[in-house]
Amino acid sequence: MVKVAIAGASGYTGLELLRLLTIHPEVEITTVTSEKHQGQKVADVFPSFSGFSDLQFTSLTVSIANECDILFLALPHTTAMNQVPDFLEGSCRVVDLSADYRLKSQETFEQWYSFSHQQKETLDKAVYGLPELHRKSIRSAKLVANPGCYPTSVILALAPLVATDWVDLESIIADSKSGVSGAGRKLSINTQFAECNEAVSAYALGTHRHTPEIEQEISALAGREIRVTFSPHLMPMTRGLLSTIYINLTKDMELEELGKHYREFYKNEPFVRILNLGTFANTHYVVSSNFCDIGLQIDSRNRRIIITSAIDNLVKGAAGQAIQNMNIMLGIDEKTALDSPGMFP
Repeated sequence: MVKVAIAGASGYTGLELLRLLTIHPEVEITTVTSEKHQGQKVADVFPSFSGFSDLQFTSLTVSIANECDILFLALPHTTAMNQVPDFLEGSCRVVDLSADYRLKSQETFEQWYSFSHQQKETLDKAVYGLPELHRKSIRSAKLVANPGCYPTSVILALAPLVATDWVDLESIIADSKSGVSGAGRKLSINTQFAECNEAVSAYALGTHRHTPEIEQEISALAGREIRVTFSPHLMPMTRGLLSTIYINLTKDMELEELGKHYREFYKNEPFVRILNLGTFANTHYVVSSNFCDIGLQIDSRNRRIIITSAIDNLVKGAAGQAIQNMNIMLGIDEKTALDSPGMFP
């Protein structure tokens, strides 16, 4: 059995990791940490785990790295950044769900996160954990930087087009909408029920920290620097994320040709579903699943492709993708513990 530890197991993504890993046939969860709940049993704090977990929350120490094979860091950004090199000196491999090691450029990280990144050597070793693009590197990685939820939906939607000469890469606009759980469990005035219920609000326009993450991966695929306009919105729902991406065509083409290209690009990807032409992505059908649903349309009047991309922000956008990465790292079928449909209806 693979021994797994979850740091930050009482947050939304940590709890989702715990939920999914309890049904993983090749995993033994040995340690779960929570500074707020240390000393308490998981099932006492979260009764949904009654009968599934006898674990007790502990504090996070460096010694955890020698007590597990895989360490998931489901912690707020920068919380464990300076501990990661010490974790890597132990016997475990690390999947970090924060943004600490996603960006290849130390300068870019410091620009967007307003925090001094002191671990450049470790940053250089991290592998960006989007399996559809980096599976080979993930297999041998000691440290995997799990992608953000918004970038996962946008990058997967755009990747099949970037290497073609069909589109103008300078025209990308990504409009994304996420459920409230994407903000985490930390108390915030904007995510209180009375503030976000029956309301849709844009935020961090032109300044959202996921922007450079999207640009990094799209630029790598294109072989040159690409910039995108990214507009995130908060939706009055618990979970789910929908991105609508617009990109201008440089040639006339038929929707059938576009659909064929996407299906061919993702034909061996178990968690990307290209929807039937005329059907568009809907968060209902991916909730609690690790799937990314992609729907396509061509606005021939304006010579523009419109792509819809839906994921569960806590699964394919966080915990599920982290487990997919773990499975790849360990040579386990990557669908293990993740191969189930969404909850709706």
